[in-house]
Amino acid sequence: MAAMKPRTGDGPMEAEREPRGLIILRVPLEGGGRLVVSVNEEEANRLYQVLEGVVKR
Repeated sequence: MAAMKPRTGDGPMEAEREPRGLIILRVPLEGGGRLVVSVNEEEANRLYQVLEGVVKR
């Protein structure tokens, strides 16, 4: 039987591109777990535009 590892929100936010072109975002959540979102190029660009409008530099 495989070892069970606890799923926690600890760890960095991650983004990676899959071979088929999708972008996978993994965001740690308070209280444990991760939010995993799969977006295409167009959706990623839109997300970037939305965040760019609210992020302070």
